[in-house]
Amino acid sequence: MEQNGNDRLTWFQRISFSSGDLAQNLIYQTISIWLLFYYNNVFGLEPEVVATMFLVVRIIDIVWDPVVGAFVDRANPRWGKYRSWLVLGGIPMAGFAMLCFWNGFSGSLLYAYITYVGMSMFYTLVGVPYGALNSSLTRNTDEITILTSVRMIFANLGGLIIKTLPMVIAIFAPKVYNPELGREVAVYNIPQAGTAWFITMGIFSLAGLALLFFCFFNTHERFVMDEQQSDSVKARDLWMELVRNRPLRILSVFFFIAFTMMSVSNATDSYFMAYNIGATPFMTTVFMWLGTIPAFILLPLVPAFKRRLGKGGMFKVFTAFAILGMALLYVFVSIPAIKEHFLLLCIAQFIKNAGVLIVTGYMWALVPEVVTYGEYKTGRRMAGIANALTCIFLKAGMALGGVIPGYVLAWVGFNSQASAQTALAQQGILWLVTVIPAVLMLIGLTVINRYELTDERMDSINGEIESRQ
Repeated sequence: MEQNGNDRLTWFQRISFSSGDLAQNLIYQTISIWLLFYYNNVFGLEPEVVATMFLVVRIIDIVWDPVVGAFVDRANPRWGKYRSWLVLGGIPMAGFAMLCFWNGFSGSLLYAYITYVGMSMFYTLVGVPYGALNSSLTRNTDEITILTSVRMIFANLGGLIIKTLPMVIAIFAPKVYNPELGREVAVYNIPQAGTAWFITMGIFSLAGLALLFFCFFNTHERFVMDEQQSDSVKARDLWMELVRNRPLRILSVFFFIAFTMMSVSNATDSYFMAYNIGATPFMTTVFMWLGTIPAFILLPLVPAFKRRLGKGGMFKVFTAFAILGMALLYVFVSIPAIKEHFLLLCIAQFIKNAGVLIVTGYMWALVPEVVTYGEYKTGRRMAGIANALTCIFLKAGMALGGVIPGYVLAWVGFNSQASAQTALAQQGILWLVTVIPAVLMLIGLTVINRYELTDERMDSINGEIESRQ
């Protein structure tokens, strides 16, 4: 069975593997969504300073990620070629993630750089081998689709959990009297809430680490390079693979655009609810939940969508859904009489994310395909190299997605010390949540339409590889 690329995985194996994505989301997605907000409102750094830091860290990643990709493909740890790093990289990643949200050196840009760079480097040491682990479990395209759907459900479960962060922080945050409500309410966007942020991140980090251990103990690698091939892998192979693997190039660019779009939207949802809507922590949590809840309804249906629409059709249909939701959100907020109806905002948010989640979730199913294509062309299954490359592009997208909100907020005159923002600042936030992501979705659709590996093509490639072996 281990020699047959068409083998199936058990549900326990699928869940065990997918728990690793839940773990990473509890840690890294918390960083992605909330770190700009924390640095700006609690730690005491200006938006443009944070945006520059995000850009610098991503430049460091461009150097670091190829090294990790080659190292992971070359190394053969005793606990497994890829799964070993879930533990070896996971422990320091969790530690640095907690330190990112510690305000013991409040306002120190040096401390922010050290902790964020450390967290990002160890995240790569977890994320690259975890991505490679996917392609080592099976080659079967239908199984990869199912595995990716389960993985994305778990990833979005992590997203749902971390979007409760305002409510969790509220348990530990200081209480401030609100004259409009006539009572004290928890406030999480002031420097005095720093301890509450640290405690909350500690809970998320330790839970994520426990899940990485669960994934480690219950996965089994089937398809990896032998040690003789591994010894010849170099960091420069990453760029050579990019040149000769056209599907990998297309997918990498799509990752860049998709993560730019997601980072822009995720980083500004909290600003949108706090300053455009004036929402309570509970309302903010509900709104952000709707960025994840569609996953539990739609992701189990992805195999059926793919059979019905095909890969290209699925990307087109759900891109249209996403843009429709963004347009509705823009219109609803722009009309004062409608803006007060929170239910309408929730409906628009649900439609928007129904499209976004399918488009950005299914793209992960294409990564094992480009790994297999590379094996077909070169004879070497360099999963670490391929995942390092997509990791570089997704981090570059996250960098741009972090830079855009910071500079836009600075350009429109956002002031974190003001109780109310100007009309221009509110309009800038609205563009970050709707217009800019919509434009990026259209660009991404143009790119992914060039992807050429159909299911029929992949079946042919898998058959050729197995006949060689």
